[in-house]
Amino acid sequence: MTTTRHNSIHIPVGDRSIAGTLVGPNSLMPGVMLVHGWDGSQEQYIARAHEIAALGCICLTFDLRGHAQDRAARDAVTREDNLADMLAAYDVLVGHPSVDGSAVAVVGSSYGGYLAAILSTLRPVRWLGMRVPALYKDADWLVPKRALSREELVAYRNSVVAPASNRALSAAAQFEGDVLLVESEFDTMVPHPVIKNYLDAFQKAHSMTYRVIKGADHALSQKAWSQSYTNVLVNWVCEMVKGAKEEAEAARSRKAAARDRTGAKALHSASGRVLASGADSPAIA
Repeated sequence: MTTTRHNSIHIPVGDRSIAGTLVGPNSLMPGVMLVHGWDGSQEQYIARAHEIAALGCICLTFDLRGHAQDRAARDAVTREDNLADMLAAYDVLVGHPSVDGSAVAVVGSSYGGYLAAILSTLRPVRWLGMRVPALYKDADWLVPKRALSREELVAYRNSVVAPASNRALSAAAQFEGDVLLVESEFDTMVPHPVIKNYLDAFQKAHSMTYRVIKGADHALSQKAWSQSYTNVLVNWVCEMVKGAKEEAEAARSRKAAARDRTGAKALHSASGRVLASGADSPAIA
């Protein structure tokens, strides 16, 4: 385990900025972006970011518009606004000189998990972590999040939704990386039918890790439930990062072996040409 540090940063989004915290060790590493849910903040992921950074990753947490210090804008914020926040944050993360742009994980809870799925169609994402990912109708995408009908949302989340009719599920259906999907057993905000819709959509995923936190509610209001999620998340990231390092090492070994074979063939070919040249030359008297 390596030591970690974190620095406060500001992420530009249009004519304004949102607050973020960049967490990482000192050396090209995977990048991990952690996104809170509606009514949450980056504070929910700071401690987890330190644990993940200690595995050899650079982590970024941040506050979505309409949250934390920007709470005054909460009533007007749309999903379009918060997706723009996430895209800006992603670009800051992969712009870090030590981040491997081909090894990026995006982890989101609830509303953040929903937006993380959509982001995977707009930016390269190798690993997608989703805790109780929410689901919303596409039709009201530009309606302020606070103005959405609660009754309609409850009915929608208790129905079977086809990937073709929902932007987040369509993104899940296209995703070919590794997925972590975490459900709370007694979640009334994101009930099991939503999780089932996501599970059914991820048909192209390279791998699927699905976990249910027993007895837990949506907010993980008990410390034991929160710790269970932390354990699941950190172990999954550890497995993914270890696998990526092993794949990279195997690829380097294959390239080295290929170079050796190419060099040996070139030497053999050169030797053959020299011998042929000597046999065809007239003998010296």
